[in-house]
Amino acid sequence: MAFTAALSTSRTKRSIIGEWWRSVDHITLGFLICLIGAGLILSMAASPAASVRLGIDNPFHFLYRQSLFVALGLTGAFIISLMPPLWSRRIGILALGGSMILLILLPAIGYEVKGATRWIKLGPFSLQPSEFAKPAFIVFAAWMFSIRKRDPNIPSVSIVFGVYLALVGLLITQPDFGQSFLITLCFAAVFFFAGLSLGRVLIMVALALFASIIAYMSLPHVRARVQKFLSPDSSDTYQTDKALEAISSGGFFGRGPGEGAVKYSLPDGHTDFIFAVTVEEFGFLISMFLVVLLAGFVLRCFRNALKLNDYFSQLAVAGLATMIGMQVVINLFVNLNMAPSKGMTLPFISYGGSSMLALCFTAGLILSFTRKRPGAYGYGE
Repeated sequence: MAFTAALSTSRTKRSIIGEWWRSVDHITLGFLICLIGAGLILSMAASPAASVRLGIDNPFHFLYRQSLFVALGLTGAFIISLMPPLWSRRIGILALGGSMILLILLPAIGYEVKGATRWIKLGPFSLQPSEFAKPAFIVFAAWMFSIRKRDPNIPSVSIVFGVYLALVGLLITQPDFGQSFLITLCFAAVFFFAGLSLGRVLIMVALALFASIIAYMSLPHVRARVQKFLSPDSSDTYQTDKALEAISSGGFFGRGPGEGAVKYSLPDGHTDFIFAVTVEEFGFLISMFLVVLLAGFVLRCFRNALKLNDYFSQLAVAGLATMIGMQVVINLFVNLNMAPSKGMTLPFISYGGSSMLALCFTAGLILSFTRKRPGAYGYGE
């Protein structure tokens, strides 16, 4: 009897995995695996230089840590992708609540790095709650707008605006204007996808610009970053100069794996400026292939969102894809000195535990919402 029960359980487990493999979008999953694999390869290239700069004996210290984050992140993404959209939505909303509680507690339990209190210490690791708040808020906003479509009498728009203002307020107090800016863009995109008033979207954009002006006038570090970007000759632009030097020295085919020299003097070469390290060692050709992979992942998500029949899943997937796409654009612009430095990682590529875990969480939600189920897609899919 025990053997029969065990065999039955084993078959059930196989059927769950088999059903997942049959219904998950293989192309989105393929893009995700390729991006994370590329990220580990680039982490191997950037880790020795970062270790030397920080006085760490193990040259692959950051590669080993990133591998751990990848293993945890992919496991979490797989578990979430097994769930039906209802459960994934609930997890997203719970994640938003948990992230906001941690953001409220940051002044008491967080620690400061480079003038900002954004991280919580967990033994040898750190957690940045704002990274998880981004995808969680998009899921919450999509849910609110889907409720509004079913019942216009529920003040869904007012509720989601209230949560947005509270979240942005918590981020500004850290201060973290980069994440605030990204969340605002994503919220405006979901607002637009939901077919709501274009005037309200423009009001949001105007408020974001107004808040940026206030930040520039009242916060010295924000003003310094903008002035550094606008007047490079009159300010310290060491990091961006080094990034541009790495990009220009890479040429079309690069200097070769492990042969980069500028990365040893590029302070954030393993995090925000890993694209510059990529160009230096692997050249323009491979770097553009990496950009194509990132664009392919985002466009595939949009393609699936357009064909989904469920209104909530449409908005959530489109909003999450927008978040990843905008983060890619911001990071590349910073690396190419086309935008002020914002401390924004390159999705799935840059080193960073919170970033990797949150992006895998995002990918798990996307895979869950886009799985093939009866009636999930139009056009006979």
